[in-house]
Amino acid sequence: MKVLSIQSSVSYGHAGNSSAVFPLQRLGHEVWPVYTVHFSNHTGYGQWRGPVFSPDTVADVVLGIEERGVLPQCDAVLSGYMGDAEIGEVILDAVARVKAANPAAVYCADPVMGDVGRGFFVREGIPQFMRDRVVPVADILTPNQFELEYLTGGPIATVDDLLRAVDDVRERGPKTVLVTSVQTDETPADSVQMVLATDAGAWLVTTPLLPMYVSGAGDATAAIFLAHVLGQDPATALAETADSVFTIMATTHEAGSREIALIAAQDGIAHPSGQFEAVRLR
Repeated sequence: MKVLSIQSSVSYGHAGNSSAVFPLQRLGHEVWPVYTVHFSNHTGYGQWRGPVFSPDTVADVVLGIEERGVLPQCDAVLSGYMGDAEIGEVILDAVARVKAANPAAVYCADPVMGDVGRGFFVREGIPQFMRDRVVPVADILTPNQFELEYLTGGPIATVDDLLRAVDDVRERGPKTVLVTSVQTDETPADSVQMVLATDAGAWLVTTPLLPMYVSGAGDATAAIFLAHVLGQDPATALAETADSVFTIMATTHEAGSREIALIAAQDGIAHPSGQFEAVRLR
């Protein structure tokens, strides 16, 4: 695959493209990263340095890629955190340009907005932009449970609630939806789940919940899932994504690191161990 990934980047650590590009490359794919910011480190530290690129600058980089005549070769566009709606519009314009050049290309959007316990952590207007502008255009959507609740306007307490919410969002655009950080009333203790729904059905995978919080894991998850879902059956894609993400998190936890251990866990990205099974829900 050749993937146009439009996201933030950091020099130290892993977030945005600095989290998404390496897993895609380790899985054998070519990545064309376009940066929306280039910070010294992710903002979770409370202090950072570096530039925020203007929408015109980001659009200019995309135009330069287009001028190389390579957009017909682009298989997918990947996006994550959007600093503001203007950057979002540039990303959607890039998606339109890619699909005009290659109608078979897909758009994978990670609708980064917030999380359980933290609430929304994006600028005002971004949640509405994700709901009204991104969801209808996306082919693949990778929200966490909190984000799915916002997109569908209701709480999710059970697996049935979650499936109804997934069906709701799938009717509005993306046919493939991966829900991460799932914890319903039915989730086993000390566990976390992912649920995948496509036209072929729905599946659930359960992994241990580690006592930690790090930035960048969702960016890596979306990238790894994109790499798997376009070349494998959905259940295998889900199981291998969960396997690789758990390996990254376990390696990070063992190291006591504040940054996800992408490099140390790279063999687990390239060669999932098969330790988790995707269970069909329907």
